[in-house]
Amino acid sequence: MSKYSQITEYLECFLENEVKKTGLKNVVVGLSGGIDSAVVAVLAQKVFKDNLLCVKMPSHYSSQSSLDDADELCRDFGINAIEVSIDAMLKPYEDLNPDMDNLRRGNLSARLRMVTLFDMSAKNSALVLGTSNKSELMLGYGTLYGDLASAINPIGDLYKSEVYELAEYLGVSKSIIKKPPSADLWDGQNDEEDLGYSYASLDHAMKLYVEDRLSKEEIINQGVDAQMLEMIIGRIFKNHFKRKMPVIAKLTSRTINHDFNYPRDITL
Repeated sequence: MSKYSQITEYLECFLENEVKKTGLKNVVVGLSGGIDSAVVAVLAQKVFKDNLLCVKMPSHYSSQSSLDDADELCRDFGINAIEVSIDAMLKPYEDLNPDMDNLRRGNLSARLRMVTLFDMSAKNSALVLGTSNKSELMLGYGTLYGDLASAINPIGDLYKSEVYELAEYLGVSKSIIKKPPSADLWDGQNDEEDLGYSYASLDHAMKLYVEDRLSKEEIINQGVDAQMLEMIIGRIFKNHFKRKMPVIAKLTSRTINHDFNYPRDITL
């Protein structure tokens, strides 16, 4: 049994069990035409069939190729999908804030998409499936209460390079696998240009630091660029707050997230 056949089988069981615990049967996925949402959509289709709804949420910054790739994926795998443009929300706010830079614009777009997606989940009595991979989560390369928000995330422990390999195994179209990673948050936006390094280089270094727990000196001795490694470590710790719930000031003997903690799926 290959690595990715085992991973696929495990993630299918994970999705089925975690959704079943909630008493719901429907799920929604934001489909961008990119590699991460494509992989999650295909995994979800295997488990939930017609109980999966993918939502395409383009803006005037979305490339036509991304929309075409999303449509091709839905045709290839028989996925139900709808399109809900965020332009009617995004453009008026941009007009009110002509000084908006790309960071603000990208964060706003991500949050508008998540507002839309959670509304679709309420409409359809569904859970939102996350599409953030481990590389993004470790580096904080995502928007708090935007693309980082979800009820369940099946790919959050897969590095970006592993998501590409899983996509190959699942038969995701080559047009999605081969194109440069981008969330289409503004004109010409490219993930690897934002980060300054390729995901292949970043993932190699992160695995040594996070999984193997090597020291900086040991990692650099293996040929990893020292400046990139410093950037990675700095981002991991600087963005740790994005991986945690908000801190609550402790005033009582049992404070939520301090000492009032139960498993997520606890029942009476």
